Amino acid sequence: MISVIRDIYCPDMRLSEGVEWTVHCCTLLAAIPPDVCLPGSRLAEYHGVPGPYLTKHLQSLTRAGILESVSGPKGGFRLARPARDITMLDVVEAIDGPTPAFTCTEIRRRGPAGGLPARHYPTPCGIHVVMDRADAAWRAELAATSIHDLAVHVAGAISPQTAEKAAAWFQAVTIRGRKGS
Repeated sequence: MISVIRDIYCPDMRLSEGVEWTVHCCTLLAAIPPDVCLPGSRLAEYHGVPGPYLTKHLQSLTRAGILESVSGPKGGFRLARPARDITMLDVVEAIDGPTPAFTCTEIRRRGPAGGLPARHYPTPCGIHVVMDRADAAWRAELAATSIHDLAVHVAGAISPQTAEKAAAWFQAVTIRGRKGS
């Protein structure tokens, strides 16, 4: 029943692609030494996404205290606090805001069955109640999952070939960074 309600009343309940990108970036930054920074352009290169658009989102994470932006030739972005202390909810809210996915507009009070004063609607809209519960459960799950949890999961699920390619890329990037490129 809930899936039917979701499909009818909330067909566009989606997170922005910026959330996906920045969660991936935070997970990568959690896997590197804490004193190492990666420029936004390198994070974009690693994930195959547009640099300027990603950097805009990384700046949102910086304003939210999730990332730290470091200036200079070896600058870039790094986690501002331990990965265990950064939740998925922190990242989602930094990018998409804290607003619930569903907004009840009280359509039950419109049309031929509506038009009555508010006193004729003494209980909350049932759809609104279900959507609020779903939103609370979703947020609780995101709040219970840290970037550290994701990094551990990724490390355990990555294929050896992917790990080799990632390590080679990271080594090339850090060597180029030392040379000032």
